[in-house]
Amino acid sequence: MPAKADSRPEISIGYGWDSHEFKSGVPLKIGGVNLAHSKGLGGHSDGDVLLHALTDAVLGAIAAPDIGTLFSPSDERWKGADSALFLAEALRRMKAAGYSIVNLDSTLILLQPKISSYAGEIRQKISELLAISVDRVSVKAKTPEGMGTENAAIAHAVVLLKRAARAPRRAQVKKLSR
Repeated sequence: MPAKADSRPEISIGYGWDSHEFKSGVPLKIGGVNLAHSKGLGGHSDGDVLLHALTDAVLGAIAAPDIGTLFSPSDERWKGADSALFLAEALRRMKAAGYSIVNLDSTLILLQPKISSYAGEIRQKISELLAISVDRVSVKAKTPEGMGTENAAIAHAVVLLKRAARAPRRAQVKKLSR
């Protein structure tokens, strides 16, 4: 029987988006980094909008179920969970599908706190979580001017994946008979 052709594309793009409202009494965590602010982001887990958007981007690039399907907000196991766990599962699925991350581009939309003083630390943390060089991680921030979302944080993320190189087939060496 002939070998089945691999139909996976050489490259795949995934897009993710998330938002959470600010809430008193919880720490603010974005991109796996704790930020100094008077409010955090409400959510069933730690509310990390950037890691949630990134998780959905990775899952989308491999046509896997989304973060809400895999980690239902109604499931008590995920209450207060570190969003890095969600990203780790998405990366596990990505690797099992035969892909690796080329780069990430992300945009945060929030009024406060200003992200510029945290961007380097967030990029570094994400590069560690993704196991890629920091120069392949982009984190930008914009303010929500005129959008009416001053009490929320929104994150957009795009990832580019490439199919992992397969090990070359070993040539079969015929034994010469005399």
